[in-house]
Amino acid sequence: MADQSVSIESTEARREPGIRSQADGGIVTQLRLDHSSLFLRPTLRRAPEVTVEPEYWTTLETGRTLVFCSVYGSSFDSFETALEMDPTIDDPILVDRYPDRRVYRVALTDRAVSFIAETATAGGRLLDLSSSRDGWLVQLQFPNRDDLVSFNDYCRGRDISVTVDHLRLSDDDDDGVVALTEKQQELLAVAHEEGYFDVPRGISQDELADRLGVSKSAVSQRLRRAIGELCASTLC
Repeated sequence: MADQSVSIESTEARREPGIRSQADGGIVTQLRLDHSSLFLRPTLRRAPEVTVEPEYWTTLETGRTLVFCSVYGSSFDSFETALEMDPTIDDPILVDRYPDRRVYRVALTDRAVSFIAETATAGGRLLDLSSSRDGWLVQLQFPNRDDLVSFNDYCRGRDISVTVDHLRLSDDDDDGVVALTEKQQELLAVAHEEGYFDVPRGISQDELADRLGVSKSAVSQRLRRAIGELCASTLC
């Protein structure tokens, strides 16, 4: 017993202190993912005028996964009708109403194709997720290129189409600024060019919405998120 104790203590002494880190280096990528059976994809095809942003997932002890989503748009009738016919979810419930959005809770069915769990399996981190007219617009961070390739292989193996909008390589000297989504960049660029941030303003949110072909509520939430990201990365 004494020899075993010495052996264990020696092993403990040889362990490296601290936790394993993935904080230095990596890849930030924005992807467009599409598949006919991706979560809520049938609904998004029938109601392209809304923007859906999942808030969070929770899995019950029964194994049932519930998803809470913020939905932005000017009309929700077609969205709710589409929800009732969507085979990727069931039991849709309107949870709350706000001036610029509604919140729904849905339950995933076994017909839904998912990529969220594989993101974590491949070592990735979900930075942003929102619907688009051609699928889901997702921003992910991976520790290295091999992990990104692993995630890409998973998607293609399940016939999930993957389109890369942009990649950003980070290194030890990276300032930690997370790239804005394409929609946020486009909105900020147009808002700046048209004088939205001037005093007095050169363009209103309604006019920005018309220019970009989206709802005023979508403009409002994208501006809020984009400015929040910029403030967090430069002030914190």
